[in-house]
Amino acid sequence: MSLPENGAPWPPPHLARTHAELRIDDAWYSGDHDKLAAVYRNNTTRGDGRPRLWGRRPSQPGKRDARLHIPLAGDIASTSADLLFSEPPTFTVTDSTTQDRLDELTEAAGVANTLLEAAEVCAALGGVYLRVTWDRELVDRPLLTVVHADCAVPEIQFGLLRAVTFWHELPSDTAAVWRHLERHERGRIVHALYQGSTDRLGERVPLTEHPEVAPLAASLGPEGDTIETGIDRLTAAYVPNIRPNRRHRGSHLGLSDYGVPLYDLFDALDTTWTSWIRDLRLARARLIVPDGYLRDHGPGRGASFDDDREIWQLLNIPPTEAGGITLSQFAIRVEEHERTAEAATRQAVLSAGYSAQTFGIGDQVAATATEVKARERKSMTTRGRKSRYWAPPVAEMLHVMLLLDQQMFTPSITPERPQTVFGDSVSEDATTLAQTLSLLQQAQAVSVDTKVRMLHPEWTESTVQEEVARILTETGAAVPDPMQAGTLV
Repeated sequence: MSLPENGAPWPPPHLARTHAELRIDDAWYSGDHDKLAAVYRNNTTRGDGRPRLWGRRPSQPGKRDARLHIPLAGDIASTSADLLFSEPPTFTVTDSTTQDRLDELTEAAGVANTLLEAAEVCAALGGVYLRVTWDRELVDRPLLTVVHADCAVPEIQFGLLRAVTFWHELPSDTAAVWRHLERHERGRIVHALYQGSTDRLGERVPLTEHPEVAPLAASLGPEGDTIETGIDRLTAAYVPNIRPNRRHRGSHLGLSDYGVPLYDLFDALDTTWTSWIRDLRLARARLIVPDGYLRDHGPGRGASFDDDREIWQLLNIPPTEAGGITLSQFAIRVEEHERTAEAATRQAVLSAGYSAQTFGIGDQVAATATEVKARERKSMTTRGRKSRYWAPPVAEMLHVMLLLDQQMFTPSITPERPQTVFGDSVSEDATTLAQTLSLLQQAQAVSVDTKVRMLHPEWTESTVQEEVARILTETGAAVPDPMQAGTLV
């Protein structure tokens, strides 16, 4: 498949169902009331026939919308990202010069933050794309960027990404819709600009027709729309959130954390909290007073009741009639609402593949990292499962970055595919780690080198060796090699 023809429907028809589901996932992830109301405007009831909270229409035009949204969907996505990348992964290669450059690239480009962002979007939308690009006028290094799943048309064969077309809409002062398409193939990137409508791609026009992409025209090859990368690799990679995709068996696209599906549970949680807040509004103390208690402010100016007034003039009200001040205050069903909300939240996070304790549900007491992992075994299992989908594309994109860096910026390096080691999502506290190291030392079961690596797993090889040498010198354990000292013959 090449770039689409003029007038083609957009997004492509074969992705219509997928994009419809992505709109629902995006609405819950964003927490935007308007998006939620829009996606359920024509789907107003749940599977059991009960009305959806976000499918209801306001009873009166202009009436304030009292529906309350709890951002559990966003919390699930951010928790998934934290489990994977709250501790930055380490990337290692065998060549020391390449390792130094790789460390420089990952630190300067903020790769750890990029992966954290990508992982959150991946959990919400079921997948995400990592893309390597560059801009010589901006920085002297390749860049790792993120493209969301609802802005891509992938071509996947045997589970592998063969090519992908990214697109985004450009600003427009007219009714016309401008779209920039960026197609990644092995060894090249093709750019195109289309002017169309909301559902049609329209006519392809030169890149110079829109100011946002006009600078690209100067960097394109002789064909006028292509950039040759100089490497026989794809400059983009797809990361599935988790597989298999239960909604589309046989598809190589990932499944969203919400695709269990959790939509009815999200709706039930919002319904519970909306009812709870309604109870609070209805339970506000109100005084019901007879007309005689109101102070007339004159013709056309209404009347009011002063609830701070201490002295009242005699009113002609028979003592046997209920004509005095009446207090009206309803009960607030706190326990019922709280238990219902917690049950809906617990079931939603469990169905998404996480432990309730990860979201602060249940007893929260001090515990070691080992105890925390035991309590959160389900979350740790999901983390391990997802990390296996992340490792290959991340390593591939870092390899592509090194290849492009050698070709464009740093010719002295020797590119190779780095090894990726994910950080520990639950780190030991300093006291527990110190006790562990002390016990291992007493048992003479650990070396100084191992202790330093356990205490500082993020350090490089050279930094570890320097610290080991300092410790041995300070403790007097640094003994010269007798062969080098000439004491042995």
